[in-house]
Amino acid sequence: MTQPRTAALIVAAGQGVRSGGETPKQFRMLAGRPMLAHSWRALSAHPAIDTVLVVIGEGQEDLLNAALGDVPHTIGGATRRDSVRAGLAALGDGIERVLIHDAARPFVLGVVVTRLLEALDASPGAVPALAVADTLARGGVALGDVVDRNGLYRVQTPQAFRMRAIVAAHETWPADAEATDDAQMLRRAGGEVALVEGDTMLEKITYPPDFAAAEARLGTAMQVRSATGFDVHKLAEGEELWLGGVLIPHDKGLAGHSDADVALHALTDALLGTIAEGDIGTHFPPSDPQWRGAASSQFLEHAASLIAARGGVIDFVDLTLICEAPKIGPHREAIRARVAGLLQLDSGKVSIKATTTERLGFTGRGEGIAAQAIATIRIPA
Repeated sequence: MTQPRTAALIVAAGQGVRSGGETPKQFRMLAGRPMLAHSWRALSAHPAIDTVLVVIGEGQEDLLNAALGDVPHTIGGATRRDSVRAGLAALGDGIERVLIHDAARPFVLGVVVTRLLEALDASPGAVPALAVADTLARGGVALGDVVDRNGLYRVQTPQAFRMRAIVAAHETWPADAEATDDAQMLRRAGGEVALVEGDTMLEKITYPPDFAAAEARLGTAMQVRSATGFDVHKLAEGEELWLGGVLIPHDKGLAGHSDADVALHALTDALLGTIAEGDIGTHFPPSDPQWRGAASSQFLEHAASLIAARGGVIDFVDLTLICEAPKIGPHREAIRARVAGLLQLDSGKVSIKATTTERLGFTGRGEGIAAQAIATIRIPA
């Protein structure tokens, strides 16, 4: 069966005045990158999501470009409801399911997204929720009566909907009323909203102390993993020499089923190793003709997307190229920039080194090039 076309809408049009500072909170740094980048990476990496659209405020284009680069986006309105409607309209025809997410909840887990989309098989809407664990009481100056918490839930985002159902709900919502979330709107229109298990990682960031709490929550909920990768390709005449996604001028190139980029192959295996997902041949078998001559950049991006889909964060990669020629030094920064771009990392988190084997072995004889890599990530425990 063909999978329904699914879009994710990230609402990031607010000014974030309650969080303090001059920069809207969705663009402030959190765990090494802009807050918005966390949810964008996770949603973009989920295999069931076809496109991600960001809704930003008027005049926030430069902030978005600095955070994510040139990504699909549209301009929102004065209220959250206006912004969601603008986003739904910008998605256009062909979308059957949509996830609506608040950028103030940066740590999206792929397992929650999967639960939500599966729930749409039986209901027009679904939300992640956590049962209320604290004692609830009425009060003002003094403590009042305790409120029964049985059956009470804290509702989170992303919220998932069948596209037609949520568009209709927005169209029929009273113009003079405001809703805190889209699930309310669907319920008012008569649609059932299913509850799926949420996660504490989806807590909302609103006030200045929330940033420190989010950093701490991420630290305690994540485990550090490292893995290595190693690859070898022979040098041959008549081939192009690709190293680290950069075309290197040389009298010989590397031979292989794909573009034989030994550097990106080693990095790909290192990343796959951190999540115990086999090796590059598992995902891109050399027996499959569709990968003949393929750019190895797509292999590396695939490995990174698998990590992001699990809520993981790539912290650092280190690559060593082993060859007599060509000299890597003149191309080091170009390779570093290319790898950083493919992994969406700051260049300071990418190390590129080179060495020789003192003319010993096949690399010393100029018969081939070897590469070894190590990657360090954090992933939900």
